Amino acid sequence: MKLFDLCIFTIGIIIGSFLNVCIFRIPRREDIVYQRSRCPYCGRTLTWHELIPVASFVIQKGKCRGCGRKLSWQYPLIELANGCAYLLLVHVVGISPVSILYGLCVSALLVLAVIDFRTYEIPLGCNLFIGALGLIRLFLDLSNWQDYAAGFFAVSGIFVVLYFLTKGKGIGGGDIKLMAAAGLLLGCEKILFALAVGSGAALGVHAALMIRKKKGHMFAFGPYLAAGIFCSLMISCI
Repeated sequence: MKLFDLCIFTIGIIIGSFLNVCIFRIPRREDIVYQRSRCPYCGRTLTWHELIPVASFVIQKGKCRGCGRKLSWQYPLIELANGCAYLLLVHVVGISPVSILYGLCVSALLVLAVIDFRTYEIPLGCNLFIGALGLIRLFLDLSNWQDYAAGFFAVSGIFVVLYFLTKGKGIGGGDIKLMAAAGLLLGCEKILFALAVGSGAALGVHAALMIRKKKGHMFAFGPYLAAGIFCSLMISCI
């Protein structure tokens, strides 16, 4: 790995460590900025050498040094996923304002996907963050504002209709906001592609789960939509 790649990857896993904080604290309505990191089980405040992304988990054999409880594999996996995504983006897009926006979007998608999977709720803050990225993208490419404006309504409009037709049972408000925000960032054609990928993935995966594990009809759509947005984002860069 070249030094430049190592730097990008390191930035990615460091931000990935913060994403784990967001995933743990946002559903609990806890502060994500000022409160120091602690063990989720015993509450012990962690030292700096227990916060080194990926490495600390490996060195401590996936256990808290205080209480000895096993820590979730989510921590290194999220860090590695974010680092790899940043590295991939830089290789595909290069270093540019767009790649920075897309990288931040991927980080937000990781957070909302895990939280929605666990709680069936997409945090409003994640959607607002992606929407803010979309506004920046719009102003960076103002001559094509119609595409981004259409993207804002293309899928979210369909979801709004579905929401009212099913009285809120067919789609969630968080999914509507997510696709509006992502549509503003990606544009009309790309957000429609994201919907197709996400819907196809949801249909295939959940159908298999229903058959094999007797899962019910209810499922979190956010992770699938996030996967679709990520695929659309990457394909649009190639």
